[in-house]
Amino acid sequence: MISLKQLHYALAVEKTLHFKKAADNCHVSQSTLSTAVHELEKQLGVTIFERNNKHVFITDEGQLILEKAKRIKLEVDELTQLAKSNKEPLASPMTIGVIPTIGPFLLPKVLPKVRTEYSDFKLKIVEDQSHVLVEKLREGELDAAILALPYDIDGLMAFNFWQEDFYWVSHKDECALNLSEITTNEFDLAKLMLLKEGHCLKEHALAACKLENTNHENQLDSASLHTLIQMVAGKLGTTLVPQMALDQLVKNEGELTAVHLNEPGPHRSIALIVRPNYVRTNDIVLLQKLFKAELNEKCIST
Repeated sequence: MISLKQLHYALAVEKTLHFKKAADNCHVSQSTLSTAVHELEKQLGVTIFERNNKHVFITDEGQLILEKAKRIKLEVDELTQLAKSNKEPLASPMTIGVIPTIGPFLLPKVLPKVRTEYSDFKLKIVEDQSHVLVEKLREGELDAAILALPYDIDGLMAFNFWQEDFYWVSHKDECALNLSEITTNEFDLAKLMLLKEGHCLKEHALAACKLENTNHENQLDSASLHTLIQMVAGKLGTTLVPQMALDQLVKNEGELTAVHLNEPGPHRSIALIVRPNYVRTNDIVLLQKLFKAELNEKCIST
């Protein structure tokens, strides 16, 4: 009889295309994993993986079986979660993905409250870009993902907990007037530095400024808001920062100033994203409320 363990091992090989790495990830010996996968292939009468001394390939029939295995694993995981759903709130472990332009600024604000009220809650954080997290969520590798919207989450559910605008950040020498608001037409777009392609924050910033793209000499191919801020401090340009990140990025930089971007908003929304049949929606709603309350307390006065 085919076992869930066999399917788990086969999916691990699919992910790594390497039997030794898959075995390490599953915390078993290579021989144990290889034997289980071979037995699975024998029971099904199908070769799932072609192997040689250097490479592992997935056969066409094997790909169909692995897709079915993913769905079976997801159903079993959800069955297990359903059995636990009647327990106390946040009683079971949870794995949540978060994008790099949210994680460092959101988590320090909200997790202390979660830990205080639910000290036994075991939370694992996975940081990656939006498209990777959405794929992991669809595959069942994540319980939820924290993303900035708008973003394509077709078929998934969003629990919004925060809306915010961008702030134009410059060196004080670049902003002679004591402004509280600024529009796109009032600063030099040629000096505007944004994150590299692939970061949704860049797309949201461009949308807020009503720009399709920024191609100029000062554009910086950076994956980090912290790097952009240091470039601004060095008088190499200006940038846009979301409200949530202001206290960490700007307040301790005495030479910088932040001015609210006076363009129609909110410029982005932050939400917990889950599969529509996720069984622990009560826990997600609870996190949504906790996150919203903490952000309102700690960011609203910015």
